[in-house]
Amino acid sequence: MNTIRETFDKSERLCSTKIISGLFESGNIFYTSLFKVVWGRSPAPLPGPVQVAFSVSKRGFRLAVTRNLIKRRMREAYRKNKNTLYEHLASQNIQIALVVILKGNSVPEYLSIEKSMKEMINKLITINKEN
Repeated sequence: MNTIRETFDKSERLCSTKIISGLFESGNIFYTSLFKVVWGRSPAPLPGPVQVAFSVSKRGFRLAVTRNLIKRRMREAYRKNKNTLYEHLASQNIQIALVVILKGNSVPEYLSIEKSMKEMINKLITINKEN
């Protein structure tokens, strides 16, 4: 039985301030039910097909504990559902960087975060099929 490991390594995290600021200057934007997603093709070669950063606004959620809880749920939903996106991008030989930002100011349940994450991944796949 060959199962794919569902991990979220350091190499998959978007940490480069240069790439992040480039995304906010000239990246593409789309929205899902819970997220604003800023993404773009990566100018520099990445270790994998996708690097991602998760963000929760300090204005909407004053307590760091709450922000961290939401980001933990977002990372978990991404980790569980990223394989379809990875397979598609690897077959197309595309590398992208993206920032996922939570909209709204109420703490969403994990299931709604996961549903919105799947919606985001499917949108990314259809957008990259067109190009």
